[in-house]
Amino acid sequence: MNISTPPPLTHQSKPTCAIVIGANGGIGSAVIDALQAEESLDIIFAISRTTSSADSSSANKTVWLKSDSTETSIEKVCGHIADFAPVIKYVVIATGTLHNQEKQRMPEKRLGQLNKQNLSEVLEVNAMIPLLWLKSLSPLHQKKSDTRIAVLSARVGSIEDNSLGGWYSYRASKAALNMLLKTLAIEYRRRFPAIKIISFHPGTTDTCLSEPFQANVPQGKLFKPAFVASQLLSLMANSPSDGELSFVDWEHKAIPW
Repeated sequence: MNISTPPPLTHQSKPTCAIVIGANGGIGSAVIDALQAEESLDIIFAISRTTSSADSSSANKTVWLKSDSTETSIEKVCGHIADFAPVIKYVVIATGTLHNQEKQRMPEKRLGQLNKQNLSEVLEVNAMIPLLWLKSLSPLHQKKSDTRIAVLSARVGSIEDNSLGGWYSYRASKAALNMLLKTLAIEYRRRFPAIKIISFHPGTTDTCLSEPFQANVPQGKLFKPAFVASQLLSLMANSPSDGELSFVDWEHKAIPW
């Protein structure tokens, strides 16, 4: 775990923070950039598999932490965050996989392309790991924590909206993620009633994840990460504590389950 030097705190013993997991991705890094201007935040914990050139910068309030998303690593990172005794305002989980870097694993167009290894890998990254992060962050919440948690999901995770088929692993992983988050929202309704959880569809964003599929995106529907980050943070800031999981898109419109 690599840790950059935290910014000095002068006005309170419990800093207000945001936690961004997947911080070096297109959307994650855009969220961090947008949060720099938020005066209510003292620290932004940026968590990624690789370090950032921002690590050595003292001009912002970002603390960079490195994690490979194994359970041990997740617990260590969350333990370090706990040392700050922060008040958590935002948690953004911007991790996910659709294909691998070599493009040897691509979304399945038909059942014959499905295999156990690919299905397991996609389910682990898209559904299991976000919940492991939320599990390890849970002890940091207080009964009255007014925290907004957003996890990147996808419209293709909607069972009702599936009219095209295909993409077996990716669809299944996002549907599983939504069910896990729904179950967590029910638990948090009792334990932390002021926490709001959002399953967020960002639309097709100009990142490495969507790059192989951008040629088919209609004009005006390929979004810049900064735009998506702005839409997400606006949604988080204006979502009430209702004890429900919201499954919504970049326009803040509800998506059917």
